[in-house]
Amino acid sequence: MAQSAFHGVFPYLVSPIDAAGAVKEDVLSRLCDDLINAGVHGLTPLGSTGEFAYLSWPQRRRIVEVVIAAARGRVPVVAGVAATTIADAVAQAREFEGLGCQGILAILEAYFPLTDDGVFQYFKAIADAVALPVVLYTNPNFQRVDLSLPVIERLSHVANIGYIKDASNNTGRLLSIINQVGVRMKVFAASAHIPATVMLIGGVGWMAGPACVAPRQSVELYDLCRRGDWNKAMERQRPLWALNQDFAKYNLAACIKGALELQGYAVGAPLPPQAPLSAEGIEDVKRTLLAIGAL
Repeated sequence: MAQSAFHGVFPYLVSPIDAAGAVKEDVLSRLCDDLINAGVHGLTPLGSTGEFAYLSWPQRRRIVEVVIAAARGRVPVVAGVAATTIADAVAQAREFEGLGCQGILAILEAYFPLTDDGVFQYFKAIADAVALPVVLYTNPNFQRVDLSLPVIERLSHVANIGYIKDASNNTGRLLSIINQVGVRMKVFAASAHIPATVMLIGGVGWMAGPACVAPRQSVELYDLCRRGDWNKAMERQRPLWALNQDFAKYNLAACIKGALELQGYAVGAPLPPQAPLSAEGIEDVKRTLLAIGAL
C-alpha cells in the first residue's frame, strides 16, 4: 500500500482483555467493523490507548491478528511496535508484516537515557527490517526519550519512514517539523492537539483514542478540513474538543474503555494496576458523548 494512502482518521484501538488474559476477539472485531462502517481511514492497534506497555507479546500478536482479520483489507492496519531493544523491535515489526499489516507505528521504550544516535539507529532498524511504511510516534509526556528535530530530519531521509505522529501538545513543534521535513514526512496529530488546527497548518489527519468513540464525528471534521471549510470545521471542532479534554484528564485507556462500555462494547477495564474510570469520570464522559451525539 502506498504511503500516500495514509491520511485521515486512524482510531487508536483499545485492547479488550478478559479476566483470564485472553483477547475478547468478538468485541474487538465488532468495534473494528463499526469504526470502518463509520468511515475511518485506518485502524491502529497497540497505540497508547491500546495499553501496549501492559500486554504480553502473545496478547499483542493476537490483537493485531484479530484487527487484520476484521479489517479485511478495507482500510490499512498500522500496528504499534514498541521495545527497549532494536532486536525485539525488529522481530515485532517483521512478525506484523508477515501477519499482513499495511504499516508500522514505531514506538521507542527506554529505561536508561539514550543519545540521539541511539534513537536514530532504533527507528532506522525498524524501517530497514520491513518493506512497509513506518510512522514514527513520539509522546514526550510518557516516554523517557523524545525524538529531537535533528533526529527527525535524519530519519526523514529513510525511504519508508513517511510519517510522524507527535503527541507533544506543542503545535508549534508540529509546524517546525512540517517546515523542516514536510516534503518527505507527513504529520499526524494526536489527541493532545486540536485536529482542525493541525490540518490547517499542513497535517494529514490524526491518530487518537477519542476517535474510537466518536468516529463519525471525527470523519465529518476531517472532511470539512480537507475541503477547506474552516468555519464549519470549527463548529464541529469546538464540542469535540471536550472529548479530548476528558481523555487528557483521566487515564487514557480507562477513558476510552469507559466510553465504549457506555456505548455497549464490553471492552472491560484497563489492565491492572491501572484503575478503571471513576464514577465522576463516567459522568463526565457520558455528558460529553451525549453533547456530541455519540451516545
